[in-house]
Amino acid sequence: MKTIERIFNASTGETTDIERDMTAEEIAEVERAQAQAAERAIKAAEAATQKQALLNKLGITEEEAKLLLS
Repeated sequence: MKTIERIFNASTGETTDIERDMTAEEIAEVERAQAQAAERAIKAAEAATQKQALLNKLGITEEEAKLLLS
């Protein structure tokens, strides 16, 4: 995997981009972050499914539920 490092020189205002191979540690961190994001997406989808199932069971819409809880 490749990464791009951006270096900004405040005295000259120049920005330099350097492309390099990622270290094993950086690759592992990216993979961990991707796995965590996938897990959060799965949990969010499950929660939305459960929420909709409850609304269907009660026979009300999401807007009606919000009114009841306000």
